[in-house]
Amino acid sequence: MQILGISADHTFAQRTFAESLQLPYPLLSDFPDLQAIRNYGVLWPDQIGPKKDGGVVVEHRPNTVARRAFFLVDQQGMVRGKWLVANDAVFPSEALLKAARETAGKQ
Repeated sequence: MQILGISADHTFAQRTFAESLQLPYPLLSDFPDLQAIRNYGVLWPDQIGPKKDGGVVVEHRPNTVARRAFFLVDQQGMVRGKWLVANDAVFPSEALLKAARETAGKQ
């Protein structure tokens, strides 16, 4: 199993975020096309996200915010689980970990 994080943020912002938290897994940028975010159906359709230049907001862009979501994808690329999370909520990982263990046991 491999954990990956993906967001609509620029790679510089992700690198800074990952380093500040010392994340043990890679963060992937879906910037600027948001293709993976669209394909997984987690683009907030009416949200406006900031466009930043060196950390400074220079304009606000519509439809550039992804919902917080977790997907369990097996080695064949099949989605085995999907969890949508409120943006301000702490995600309880027990359900995802249980599904990951079950999926790994089937492979």
